[in-house]
Amino acid sequence: MRLIDSHSHLFLEEFAEDLPQVMERAREAGVTHIFMPNIDSTTIEPMLRVCSAYKGYCFPMIGLHPTSVDAGYEKELEIVAEELSSPDKYVAIGEIGMDLYWDKTFRKEQELALDKQFRWALEYDLPVVIHCREAFDCIYKVLEPYRNTPLRGIFHSFTGTREEAARIMEFSDFLIGINGVVTFKKSALPEVLKNIPLERIVLETDSPYLTPVPNRGKRNESAYVKDTLIKVSEVYGELPEKVAQVTSENALKVFGMLK
Repeated sequence: MRLIDSHSHLFLEEFAEDLPQVMERAREAGVTHIFMPNIDSTTIEPMLRVCSAYKGYCFPMIGLHPTSVDAGYEKELEIVAEELSSPDKYVAIGEIGMDLYWDKTFRKEQELALDKQFRWALEYDLPVVIHCREAFDCIYKVLEPYRNTPLRGIFHSFTGTREEAARIMEFSDFLIGINGVVTFKKSALPEVLKNIPLERIVLETDSPYLTPVPNRGKRNESAYVKDTLIKVSEVYGELPEKVAQVTSENALKVFGMLK
């Protein structure tokens, strides 16, 4: 059974002490690919170092995370642009998006940064990986003008409503990322998922965050994508092997790696 973790931050310091063991547990769980989203200029080097050490297993993205957008965001974007100019270095532009949960101070700057990175995604023919927190309508407004373009990607860590899922599905080349939140006791995601075709979702962990049941309270890691798989299989009434196959193909397709 092949599993893909479409969103994992294994390059963060939380994994500094035991990364080889973390990777080994992921392999034992059946994980064949781990996709790593960038945060800002401070994380590029550690992310690339991990992806280089586990070449062919871990795959880097480049982008500016919305919570790193501030008054100096244009300088950060210049670094992203420079990184993008190296051919075939990155598999996606991410993690990008908008986050109005903590702070709305740089809302306009977040919109501008998102739009610019959408344009780069089209220029370089790369998928985008979108972070959305308390900002769905704002992101949708920035995304709307790209409706009839080849823009494609993933709405990562989706926790939205049935209506929001339906609006994402209007964009035929966008997928919905499901992680440990679906296993949480009070999560509405199982009900929302019943209206989303299996062909439109990918699995992820968002390690070290959002650890699924039964490991809640522990640091998340890529091996735990299997716990999310089990819950998603229950929701769809499908065998785990089937859900693993479909979601893995979905991920490889959006990242341009489906053979």
